[in-house]
Amino acid sequence: MKIEVLGTGCSKCKTLYENTRKALEESGKTAELVKVEDIPSIMKYGVMGTPALVVDGRVVFSGKTASVAEIMGVI
Repeated sequence: MKIEVLGTGCSKCKTLYENTRKALEESGKTAELVKVEDIPSIMKYGVMGTPALVVDGRVVFSGKTASVAEIMGVI
Protein backbone atom coordinates (compact mmCIF):
# COMPACT_ATOMS: atom_id res chain seq x y z
CA MET A 1 0.00 0.00 0.00
CA LYS A 2 1.25 3.49 -0.82
CA ILE A 3 -0.09 6.48 1.10
CA GLU A 4 0.66 10.04 0.07
CA VAL A 5 0.02 13.16 2.11
CA LEU A 6 -0.36 16.12 -0.23
CA GLY A 7 0.40 19.60 1.07
CA THR A 8 2.88 22.42 0.92
CA GLY A 9 4.11 22.06 4.49
CA CYS A 10 1.47 23.93 6.51
CA SER A 11 0.61 22.88 10.04
CA LYS A 12 -2.55 21.05 8.87
CA CYS A 13 -0.47 19.06 6.38
CA LYS A 14 1.99 18.10 9.09
CA THR A 15 -0.88 17.05 11.36
CA LEU A 16 -2.38 14.87 8.62
CA TYR A 17 1.00 13.19 8.10
CA GLU A 18 1.31 12.50 11.85
CA ASN A 19 -2.27 11.21 12.07
CA THR A 20 -1.58 8.91 9.14
CA ARG A 21 1.60 7.61 10.76
CA LYS A 22 -0.32 6.96 13.99
CA ALA A 23 -3.15 5.22 12.12
CA LEU A 24 -0.67 2.87 10.46
CA GLU A 25 1.01 2.17 13.79
CA GLU A 26 -2.26 1.55 15.66
CA SER A 27 -3.71 -0.65 12.90
CA GLY A 28 -0.54 -2.70 12.58
CA LYS A 29 -0.55 -2.20 8.81
CA THR A 30 2.52 -1.36 6.80
CA ALA A 31 2.64 1.08 3.93
CA GLU A 32 4.97 3.37 2.09
CA LEU A 33 4.15 6.80 3.57
CA VAL A 34 5.23 9.74 1.41
CA LYS A 35 4.85 13.47 1.89
CA VAL A 36 4.29 15.30 -1.42
CA GLU A 37 4.98 19.04 -1.20
CA ASP A 38 5.63 20.19 -4.76
CA ILE A 39 2.69 21.91 -6.44
CA PRO A 40 2.91 20.19 -9.87
CA SER A 41 2.74 16.73 -8.24
CA ILE A 42 -0.21 17.80 -6.07
CA MET A 43 -2.03 19.22 -9.10
CA LYS A 44 -1.79 15.86 -10.89
CA TYR A 45 -4.37 14.54 -8.41
CA GLY A 46 -6.82 17.37 -9.15
CA VAL A 47 -7.25 18.33 -5.50
CA MET A 48 -8.47 21.87 -4.95
CA GLY A 49 -7.58 22.06 -1.27
CA THR A 50 -4.83 20.71 0.89
CA PRO A 51 -4.07 18.78 2.93
CA ALA A 52 -5.15 15.71 1.02
CA LEU A 53 -4.66 12.00 1.58
CA VAL A 54 -4.11 9.59 -1.30
CA VAL A 55 -4.23 5.81 -0.81
CA ASP A 56 -2.96 3.70 -3.70
CA GLY A 57 -3.54 6.53 -6.17
CA ARG A 58 -7.06 7.39 -4.98
CA VAL A 59 -7.82 10.67 -3.17
CA VAL A 60 -9.71 9.75 0.01
CA PHE A 61 -9.63 13.07 1.88
CA SER A 62 -9.11 16.58 0.55
CA GLY A 63 -9.18 19.97 2.23
CA LYS A 64 -9.29 18.61 5.77
CA THR A 65 -7.14 17.10 8.45
CA ALA A 66 -8.58 13.64 8.93
CA SER A 67 -8.46 12.09 12.39
CA VAL A 68 -6.57 8.90 13.20
CA ALA A 69 -9.89 7.02 13.38
CA GLU A 70 -11.04 8.35 9.97
CA ILE A 71 -7.74 7.33 8.40
CA MET A 72 -7.91 3.86 9.95
CA GLY A 73 -11.32 3.51 8.31
CA VAL A 74 -9.88 3.92 4.81
CA ILE A 75 -6.64 1.99 5.14
